[in-house]
Amino acid sequence: MTSAERQTVASAAPAVDMRSPFVRLTELLGDAKPGKPAINLSVGEPQHAVPPFVGPVLAAHLADFGRYPPNKGTESFRRAAAAWLDQRYKLKRPVDPEHEVLVLNGTREGLFLAAIAAKRWVQKRAGPPAILIPNPFYAAYAAGASGAECEPVYMPARKGNGFLPDLDALGDELLARTVVFYLASPANPQGAVASEAYLARLAGLARRFGFLVFNDECYCEIYSEHAPPGMLEAAGPDFANAVVFHSLSKRSSLPGLRVGFAAGDRRFLAHFLELRNVAAPQVPVPAQEVAVAAYGDESHVEENRRLYNAKFDLADQIIGDRYGYKRPAGGFFLWLDVAAQGGSEAVTKKLWREAGVRVVPGRYLAREQNDGSNPGADYIRVAMVQDNTATAEALHRLVAVLG
Repeated sequence: MTSAERQTVASAAPAVDMRSPFVRLTELLGDAKPGKPAINLSVGEPQHAVPPFVGPVLAAHLADFGRYPPNKGTESFRRAAAAWLDQRYKLKRPVDPEHEVLVLNGTREGLFLAAIAAKRWVQKRAGPPAILIPNPFYAAYAAGASGAECEPVYMPARKGNGFLPDLDALGDELLARTVVFYLASPANPQGAVASEAYLARLAGLARRFGFLVFNDECYCEIYSEHAPPGMLEAAGPDFANAVVFHSLSKRSSLPGLRVGFAAGDRRFLAHFLELRNVAAPQVPVPAQEVAVAAYGDESHVEENRRLYNAKFDLADQIIGDRYGYKRPAGGFFLWLDVAAQGGSEAVTKKLWREAGVRVVPGRYLAREQNDGSNPGADYIRVAMVQDNTATAEALHRLVAVLG
């Protein structure tokens, strides 16, 4: 076993504090009052206008609230999702809507429950079953590992390796006991995008060692220049061992609709559906009809992307080269290095008390590695979700306080 692998494996010990980052943030700020009128840049909740077709589509399908929907999704939804994947990505063949797409209540519940299904589906592991998680990460990944009773192994995603897990640090012994490798591309919070070569290498490892790759692609339509590649592009023609998770929350500014989907390996999805039939809430038909309209329309997505890019233009101008800022390839977060200003928690408190700007400490989005370091400890996450005026004001305040 290499020294890098020993370090990664040693990082598998569960963290002491498994609470939501936002619960911890509330406790950190306590009763402190904002120094100026508050601007909330902590939660990654899109604030752009709901697309205009949503209301009419819901109204046209109100009667469908009176029946139970199929758990795998309506035929029209699955066909729309498959058609969108075929259009959006350069796939080796079309996605089969009957066997390779499942509707989800957004991606969070899907990412969680899929880990439990994966534990039951993969062949017996060569050692204690493990779930690999990028560090920092979306909290649902760690919850999935816990729910599946697998050992969470946190893979540091630092600047030195492009803010993505270092595949070279994963030895055969670890991969042979891996159940799931979670990845987010574009990454939350760093905005890194995995290249097609990176994804192809990961897909090859998954097939070789018999684990599943769950690629969280919910930020795939928010990017600066180039549309990020997807896991199904890099997987084999049968999409073996690869599952992607998509949502309308970010793509269409519909976080409250709670509609997304999983697509990929049909063998696993059939097994996943068995669990969902008894454990997962169904997605109302009217919501699925909104999704059909959303996946058939790109104009609102292009406008959404334009609005985010305008805010990143502001960040380019106001922040410049401070705090290690670099315009992210994807997603809608800033990942700012504030080590010189005191680290993530101290800076978060300072920004709230002096500037009224609410951000998230990077420490709360990550877990400690075996050496005691935390890949998020020197960073703050800033969600670029407010309008241009509020965003510019918040960034000017941030620079005025931090220097």
